[in-house]
Amino acid sequence: MPISESMLQNLALNRNEYDQIVSRLGREPNHLELGLFGALWSEHCGYKHTKLLLKTLPNESPNLMVAPGSENAGIIDLGTGHAIAIKIESHNHPSAIEPFEGAATGVGGIVRDIFAMGARPIALLNSLRFGSPDEKKTKHLFNRVVSGISSYGNCIGVPDIGGEVSFHNSYNDNPLVNAMCIGLIENGKYMSASAKHHGDLLLLVGSDTGRDGIHGASELASRSFEKDPELRSAVQVGNPFMEKNLIEACLESISISGVNGLQDCGAAGLTSAAIEMANRSNMGLMVDVDRVPRRETNMTAYEVMLSESQERMLLAINPKSVKTVTKIFMKWDLEATVIGEFTKGNEVVIRDKNCVLSKTPIKILTDPPLYHSKPKKPLWISKLQSKTLCLDPPKDLRAQEILLKLLGSINISSRKSIYQQFDFHVQTNTVIEPGGDGALLRIKGSNNGLAISTDCNSKLCYLDPYIGSSIAVAEACRNVSVTGAYPLAITNGLNFGNPEKNDIKFQINESVRGISYAAKRFKIPVVSGNVSLYNETDGTSIFPTPIIGVIGLIDDVKKHCTISFKNIGDLIYVIGTPVPYDYGNCLPGS
Repeated sequence: MPISESMLQNLALNRNEYDQIVSRLGREPNHLELGLFGALWSEHCGYKHTKLLLKTLPNESPNLMVAPGSENAGIIDLGTGHAIAIKIESHNHPSAIEPFEGAATGVGGIVRDIFAMGARPIALLNSLRFGSPDEKKTKHLFNRVVSGISSYGNCIGVPDIGGEVSFHNSYNDNPLVNAMCIGLIENGKYMSASAKHHGDLLLLVGSDTGRDGIHGASELASRSFEKDPELRSAVQVGNPFMEKNLIEACLESISISGVNGLQDCGAAGLTSAAIEMANRSNMGLMVDVDRVPRRETNMTAYEVMLSESQERMLLAINPKSVKTVTKIFMKWDLEATVIGEFTKGNEVVIRDKNCVLSKTPIKILTDPPLYHSKPKKPLWISKLQSKTLCLDPPKDLRAQEILLKLLGSINISSRKSIYQQFDFHVQTNTVIEPGGDGALLRIKGSNNGLAISTDCNSKLCYLDPYIGSSIAVAEACRNVSVTGAYPLAITNGLNFGNPEKNDIKFQINESVRGISYAAKRFKIPVVSGNVSLYNETDGTSIFPTPIIGVIGLIDDVKKHCTISFKNIGDLIYVIGTPVPYDYGNCLPGS
């Protein structure tokens, strides 16, 4: 069939990539296959512009339990009988279109990534960016995003214990919504998103499948953002109460012998979740779309495979265990349906009852072209870096007035109006509440505690992406260490503009180089993360924003520190740089 440029654009594929598909298949793909390639070769799923770069990040640690990028989240062994699953994800473009549902389903998605590892979600954090606070649109986006985060997190009973928010006009049309989640694994048992044996069945559990979110991974998240109201249908709709049941049912089911794999149905829906499970298992796969429970009529196989309906999980399960596991999901008022089978070979066969709709090699579907180049340093960055900031304080203002102005700045002032909307004491483990440098949780049944922080100064990254990204790592580690914890692991959320442009390529390369340098100096592995690209509108990009999340361990949670002064007469020490030589740098833009 003739493939138009507009069809390829809707799938975030270019003509050269389509030609590669035809060459590698030895034929033209049919309509369904083209949708599969569009999803799996999208920037969101395939990491075409960053996968090679991400491999340069340090990831060696005796405590690392899974290789970064090999599963839904990273896992660190605490050496205490517990392990922690950790990851950060973005939901930027959906939140720009439908801020409440975009932010809410961003929370739901990262939580599913965590309990897909067999970990119980114990904490959420968020890192947010919005445009100028003087813009009416910014106020709308801000209020709805925060409401979406609090609504979903509060309903599923996972405390939102920290985060950060910043405002700048580079985010006017492209807010950033990054959600981080950590989960607790006991006795070292974690799950893999893979099958163990040929003949394992593919069990779909949770919500019915609708038309929401179709092309979310390709059309919405893998190309430059357009202010198009028709994209609203690409935004998913969440049900946190169902997700709460899904958490409990999945964690209960993995204790059953024969439950061999667990996978989140997130971006690109069944396409990504099922085919990536088969690829990870080195097996083939048969999926019967007729078996997929639907909440809308007359859905095509294309729509079923690409739907991003929320609150769905896939299990790889031994046929002998289906009855027992189905009863568990029924107890939690959730549907569980066998929709396929893992097979010998390396093809995914998609059927509608007895009609074969497509038969495609999995290795081609999951092997997108990877792009890497050595961009030149933009001239405008060199000019910007050659300027000297005035370090003299304003002569017409007294020190007290300067302090009050700084404290009144939207980027420095209290965030209490945000975090008071979150239930940060649910699960009763929160020791240090939001509002400090790093949050602190106790691990029940032990003396240990976990400190967590997210950080990034995007202005510094704009001025120098290498140094700014290194500073982001250092700041997150400091915020964890000042609670009394020792930093153990890093997760990152890398947010940039169009990677096809030289300037953005330079920012991405330098940022990853800066993170790598700092992580090596701190001797901390980068265990997981996410990349969100094409964050630009009408050719204008956001500031480079590499969000850094750090988790640390404290041996005795009772011996922790907070930021408050304790007693009148206590001495105050400054540790580190003896002279505040760069005080002027905090004034511009504050």
